[in-house]
Amino acid sequence: MRFKRILVAGGAGFIGSNFVRFLQRYDPGVHIVILDALTYAGNLANLADLPDPRRHTFVRGDICNQDLVTRLLRDYGIQAVINFAAETHVDRSIHQAAPFIRTNVNGVFSLLEAMRQVWLHEGSDQTERRLFLHVSTDEVYGTLGPEDPPFEETTPYAPRSPYAASKAAADHLVRAYVHTYRFPAIITNCSNNYGPYQYPEKLIPLTILNALGGQPLPIYGDGNQIRDWLYVEDHAAALVRVLEAGKVGETYNIGGRNERTNLEVVGRICRILDELRPTSPHHPHASLIRFVADRPGHDRRYAMNVTKIQRELGWAPSVSFEEGLRRTVRWYMDNESWVEEIRRAPDYQAWLEVNYASRGERQ
Repeated sequence: MRFKRILVAGGAGFIGSNFVRFLQRYDPGVHIVILDALTYAGNLANLADLPDPRRHTFVRGDICNQDLVTRLLRDYGIQAVINFAAETHVDRSIHQAAPFIRTNVNGVFSLLEAMRQVWLHEGSDQTERRLFLHVSTDEVYGTLGPEDPPFEETTPYAPRSPYAASKAAADHLVRAYVHTYRFPAIITNCSNNYGPYQYPEKLIPLTILNALGGQPLPIYGDGNQIRDWLYVEDHAAALVRVLEAGKVGETYNIGGRNERTNLEVVGRICRILDELRPTSPHHPHASLIRFVADRPGHDRRYAMNVTKIQRELGWAPSVSFEEGLRRTVRWYMDNESWVEEIRRAPDYQAWLEVNYASRGERQ
């Protein structure tokens, strides 16, 4: 790694903690400063099994606190910042958009201003050895029809949910700083991630845990919404390549080349559980599937063209959907204490009540 002192914002969350773990294995010489506000989806338990705890420093704090970010950049001589800190759940953004604007837009502005002060004003002679890597989403591009080609880096933005709009706004801010201030930044847009440590409000972990407990498996609408699924360690590997060789000012799409309907994903999880838990009283687990009322404005299809990152940086997904899903199911089965800590949390129970209790089965 050309960067040895890295700030990871949102490093106690799902993707952030997997990235920290991957990076520590990849380069033992890197010291990582993890900044996380530890909101409902951030969890110190996500960092409990890092390869070497001495090679990271955890700071509890908010990316909206510009003074704190500025101090960390100075005190630790930070060379690169990777931003995972975000509100990410579309359903939550529909219920309450304000936290998404605060974190995803104002928080990114705070990071940009802190870095501009320290890197461009105080250390202008070292700007070429600094980098801000902003991790975004495929949802900024909008939705695709069944026969449409996958999203490319040049696809016009057309966000269709409060979450997607907040991420699009942040992307625009980053690009504006690149062009206006010659700010050293790169944007990545990734498809749906899955894997260990994902907060169990998302489709795959929710399905796994509900199926294990014999609870209904809710599927929105007809279940034929299509997503491109990316195993989280493949995402981490792609981000390392961007850090190593990405070009400032560029955007790179990162996807798994695994387009699946939600119904296919849930059905595959059920078959894996049937195999791993053949004596379960809930066998076959697909009998737990329930079609429920769809969410407002549900995008029909996302798909990513990853030709650019493969051609320019030599990255391609390495974990098949079948293998990644099997690893994920086993991880949740083997980590009951992590699961139970989250499921007992008042916020998690309250969210299930708000999002699912009144939804009802689809007629």
